[in-house]
Amino acid sequence: MSEAKQAIDTDWWRGAVIYQIYPRSFADMNGDGIGDLAGITAHLDHVAGLGADAIWISPFFVSPMDDFGYDVADYRDVDPIFGTLADFDALLARAHALGLKVIIDLVLSHSSDRHPWFVESGSSRDNAKADWYVWADPKPDGTPPNNWLSIFGGVAWEWDTRRRQYYLHNFLASQPDLNFHNPQVQDAVLDVARFWLDRGVDGFRLDTVNFYFHDAQLRDNPPQPPERDVAGITRVNPFAFQDHVYSKTRPENLAFLERLRALTDAYPGAVLMGEIGPDRDVDGTTASYTLGGKRLHMAYSFELLGYHFSSAHLRAVIERVEGTIGTGWAAFAFANHDVVRPVTRWGFEDRPDAAAALLAALVTTLRGTACLYQGEELGLSEATIAFEDLQDPYGRRFWPDYRGRDGCRTPMPWRAGAGEAGFTTGRPWLPIPPEHRARALDVQESVRGSALERVRGFLAWRRGVSAFRAGAIRFLDAPEPLVAFERAEGAERVLCVFNLGREERRMSAPEGAAMLEGHGFGGRIEGGEVVVPGVDAAFLRLPSP
Repeated sequence: MSEAKQAIDTDWWRGAVIYQIYPRSFADMNGDGIGDLAGITAHLDHVAGLGADAIWISPFFVSPMDDFGYDVADYRDVDPIFGTLADFDALLARAHALGLKVIIDLVLSHSSDRHPWFVESGSSRDNAKADWYVWADPKPDGTPPNNWLSIFGGVAWEWDTRRRQYYLHNFLASQPDLNFHNPQVQDAVLDVARFWLDRGVDGFRLDTVNFYFHDAQLRDNPPQPPERDVAGITRVNPFAFQDHVYSKTRPENLAFLERLRALTDAYPGAVLMGEIGPDRDVDGTTASYTLGGKRLHMAYSFELLGYHFSSAHLRAVIERVEGTIGTGWAAFAFANHDVVRPVTRWGFEDRPDAAAALLAALVTTLRGTACLYQGEELGLSEATIAFEDLQDPYGRRFWPDYRGRDGCRTPMPWRAGAGEAGFTTGRPWLPIPPEHRARALDVQESVRGSALERVRGFLAWRRGVSAFRAGAIRFLDAPEPLVAFERAEGAERVLCVFNLGREERRMSAPEGAAMLEGHGFGGRIEGGEVVVPGVDAAFLRLPSP
C-alpha cells in the first residue's frame, strides 16, 4: 500500500490486529541480555508475516527502570539500554515498509521521580513547576492527607522532606502523579505527543488513561462493597477494598482527552488506544472515553484479562459493551505484559497449540480491535520464576500470594538450539524456561498443527472476511461451553462457534448455513447440527436476510 493510501485510511484501526511488543523481552541484538529496538527491527518480518496490522511497543524511553519503563525520566529520548532515536527511526521505517503501523506506549499519568520536572517541582514550594505534581500538606497529626491507596501496595502518598509535604503516587513511590489540573502540565504532555507524531508514529497506547485527574478536594474514597470485584485486582491487595471514585476516573479527564484527540486528528490515520484501569463502571467509562470522533479511538479494560473464562462470562462482557458503547469502539485482549498468560490462566497447558489457535481466532472475531501479546502465537505458558530471579516490584511486594508479572515477561524464544533460545548472546534479564525453548519459533515454523502455523493461517483467512472488520455482532444461545455469535456486514453473515471445553459439543445449525473452509478449524455440520471438537471452532456462512 502506498504512503498516500495509508495517509487517507483513517479507519485502518477498526477491526485491526495489534501485536504488542515488550521490548525488554523481544530480541536482544547487543548481547547485554535486555531486548532492544534493533532486535525489534530485526524481527518485524515475523510480525508482518503473522498477519498483524500494527505493533504496540511498550515504553522504551529514558527511565531508571524501577517499573521497567513505566517510570519515564525523559519522554523525548530512548533509554540507552534500548538504543537511540536513530534506532527508533530505523524501526519505524522498516515497519512502515512492511505495511505495519507503529503505536507507542505513552505513560502520562505519572513520571519517574528522576524526571527533571519532578526534581524542580520538589525543590521548593514556589518554583516554576511547584504545582506540576500533586502535593498536599499532612493532616495535623502528620498522617497523609486522605485514605487513597497505591495499586502497588500501601498508601498512595510519600513524604518529601524538602517541601515538607506529601506527593501522590498511584503506583510506586518513585512514580509521582502529574497534576493535570494545571494547564501547563496538559500543554507539556501534549507537546510530548506532538514530538512523536512529528517523528512519524501512528498513534499511542495510553497507559492508565483514567488516572490522569484526581479529585481536587482530595476527598476520601469510600469502601468497596464486598460483593463487587475489581477487574485485574485481587483482595490480596488492599487497593481492592476501596471504591476509587475520587482518586481516578474524574469528569475533568474528558476535556483533556478531547484536547489530545484534536492534536492527534491533525495527523491523519493516527490513533489513540486507552487502557482503562480498575473502574467501578468500566463499560460506561469505555463508552464515554471513546465517544465517536471526540476522544479516544478505542479503549480496553481488564474484563477479559482475568481468571473468569466461560461462554456465559464472555457473552455477558461483550453484550454489556455492545449495549453501552454507542458510537464508541472497544479493543479486546486476552493477554498482555501485566497478566498471567491465558494458556496457563485458563487451564490449557496440555493443549497449547489448539488453545493458541482458539484464543487468537476468538479475540480477533469479536467486534472491536484485537490485541495479541508476543508469544501468544507460540502458545507460551506462564513461566515460573523463583523469588531470587524475580524483577517485578509488584510481585516482590505481594509474594508469594501474588507472584507478579515476570512470568508473562520472559524473553521470546526464537531458536530452540541457540544459546538462550536465540534471544540474546548474553545472560537474559529473566530466565527462559525449558518449556518455552521447546516451543521456539523455529520449532513451530511450517509445522502443520503448530500454534504458529494455525494462528498465522487463521489471520490470513480472516482478512478475507469483511464482516470481521466492523460488522455487527449478535450472540446465539448455545450450551456451555460453546460460544456462538454472528458477525454481519451488508449481505455477508458469518456464524462463529467456539468450544471452550475439552469434549465435543453440538448445537442446532441455522437453516441454510454452510461450512466455511480454509481457516484451519475442525468444526462440521452433521445431522442438522454444528459439531465442534474440544478446544476447536467452526465458521459458517449464513444466508442473506
